[in-house]
Amino acid sequence: MSAKHTLLLGVSDSSNRKEFLAEKLTTDWEILTCNPRAEADEYLRLLGQADALVGGGGSTNFPAETSIKLMQIPFTGYDWISPDQLPRDVIFCNTHEHEPTIAEHVLLGMLEWQIGLMRESHPMMVKKSYNHRSINNGPHHREMLGQTVGIVGYGHIGREIARRCKGFGMRVMALSRTKRDEPDLVDWYGTVDQLDTLLAESDFVIVCAPLDDNTRGMIDGAAFAKMKPDAIIANVGRGEVIDEAALYDALASKRIRGGIIDVWYVYPSKEDANPWPSRFPFQQLDNVIMSPHNSAWTEAMSERRWSFVATNLDRFARGEELENFCFTGTKD
Repeated sequence: MSAKHTLLLGVSDSSNRKEFLAEKLTTDWEILTCNPRAEADEYLRLLGQADALVGGGGSTNFPAETSIKLMQIPFTGYDWISPDQLPRDVIFCNTHEHEPTIAEHVLLGMLEWQIGLMRESHPMMVKKSYNHRSINNGPHHREMLGQTVGIVGYGHIGREIARRCKGFGMRVMALSRTKRDEPDLVDWYGTVDQLDTLLAESDFVIVCAPLDDNTRGMIDGAAFAKMKPDAIIANVGRGEVIDEAALYDALASKRIRGGIIDVWYVYPSKEDANPWPSRFPFQQLDNVIMSPHNSAWTEAMSERRWSFVATNLDRFARGEELENFCFTGTKD
């Protein structure tokens, strides 16, 4: 019989997640819970006792002596931590499972820009009934069919967006550091040095790229200048991948038709619990669809993520290869 492992569950809603994990785990674990923001000293103490940590996104402090061998975050982005901040030989894994819901969010925004049901047609009819329009008079709306979508950062999210765009009869262009062979989903595949081609040909530019030193500000003023005047840009990756000032200028000046923005530049903090999401007044523009970085947030997505966490903990306990490996710590 294998030895019992100890898990430190360091998230704000630890009690609810503890019950879920206890039901899902098939290996033997003792689960300790602690909210690292409310109980910082206790959290550091427990880090010295546990074999695995589930949590992250806050402090990267670790005690000089820790027994942690696995850090599993129950979400995807890890630009807030690097290998040299994690104790040596600790394995760091992340969690996906958000791709379908983000893709649905993006497609909703794209459809709204093409059809304008909730931004134009419905508000008009509530106020003015038919407003002298019928099936064959009044302004035309647009279609998805035949439009080109360019996906910058073709990974898990990009693939789900591509699947849905193909269902609408769209042409799909994709860009990543290395090309993948996916002819059933991607009509044109380029690498980062071919960004200009994607920007010039796309009716919709969807930014899914993670944030790092290479992608920070990659969509800048020069990039916007290469886009079609009728283009729509969406960002569901990280805010800083698109230069903040350049994005505002492109939208405010109507250099491009519009935006679908879910990820931002300013987030709530202890100092300001409800800030505007940028130093620029995007909220005053009439050509942007804004959301508070919640494009993935569904109950089903949350359950999928925590089910994955439980499965990866079982792999760890059995000595099996872990999924979603990101890096190994190097800090002494």
